[in-house]
Amino acid sequence: MNIHTRELSDMPDRDEAKAALERLRSWAAQATPEEVADLDPAIARLLPGRSLSNYPDLSRDYPDEFKVSDAYKASLPDLQNGPSSLIRGARQQLQHVGISNFRLPIQFHTRDNGDLTLETSVTGTVSLEAGKKGINMSRIMRSFYRHAEKTFSFEVMEAALDDYITDLDTIDARLQMRFSYPAKVTSLRSGLQGYQYYDIAMELVEQDGVRRKFMHLDYIYSSTCPCSLELSEHARQTRGQLATPHSQRSVARLSIEIEGPQILWFEDLIDMARAAVPTETQVMVKREDEQAFAELNAANPIFVEDAARLFCEQLLKDPRIGDFRVVASHQESLHSHDAVSVLTEGETFASDSIDPRMFSSLFHVG
Repeated sequence: MNIHTRELSDMPDRDEAKAALERLRSWAAQATPEEVADLDPAIARLLPGRSLSNYPDLSRDYPDEFKVSDAYKASLPDLQNGPSSLIRGARQQLQHVGISNFRLPIQFHTRDNGDLTLETSVTGTVSLEAGKKGINMSRIMRSFYRHAEKTFSFEVMEAALDDYITDLDTIDARLQMRFSYPAKVTSLRSGLQGYQYYDIAMELVEQDGVRRKFMHLDYIYSSTCPCSLELSEHARQTRGQLATPHSQRSVARLSIEIEGPQILWFEDLIDMARAAVPTETQVMVKREDEQAFAELNAANPIFVEDAARLFCEQLLKDPRIGDFRVVASHQESLHSHDAVSVLTEGETFASDSIDPRMFSSLFHVG
């Protein structure tokens, strides 16, 4: 007896498949839910109004005793790592994908205060190739937590970044850590001391095999308008009229790239900012301190253009600093708007476009 394999041409065509589907639906419509499930539970999805069928009945009790086996774990669906056919939208590379603002206590080395534990907001991202659907976000956190008990420096951040690259099978990766750094400062004349808090971020970036280190600092100071100061003095001298110049709380954001093997401490960058613009806001004051602060402002009147250039002057002096950006905002008491300036050195921070919310993010609420 000759046995012939069914030819592909004998496979049912679309019309035959449609007729078979209608026949299957006709049978399932007359069958009981038990009969449908016994043949194949998926058949229920072919019936009108049955796409969300709950047969068989599902347990509503949390299974405390359930244990996840390796085989069960392997069976779990993972859409983020699915095939490229699942990609939605343009099949383009993503420069950044990851998680932002997961918080935990982190210990840092400092220049003057030993090791400090600070609440830290961590952002970790990687690049995503055009042909990959996505990443497992939780791997970023798991990679970081392997280092979370260490005292952090850029060297520890580099170890965490290495884990990102390995665990997520990527080329480019980024890690940023933001925190509020406390430093004890002394009042101008009374000798009182209090804590000044500085918003600082450490950032590590690897792109195309090149690894770069950055630091960001928000520095809060008082700015007395030079024009207003001269006009006030003119009123005093020519008309005997008491007048006061306008001053305002101001914010400068210094973003720098760190170069070379020498450590650039948080305190070093703060000292540079203070040397550039000494009218830093005060913490603890008595009357003699308030008077001294008024004198200090009068000795250092400053336009927003001056501020950017004075910060620049200090940053240029330090060989540990490469490219940088200075963004200053004087939140005026004379006007209902702010005076702002941006100065960049090098190509890293240069940009023709400005983030629409850049200057509003410099608003300091204390």
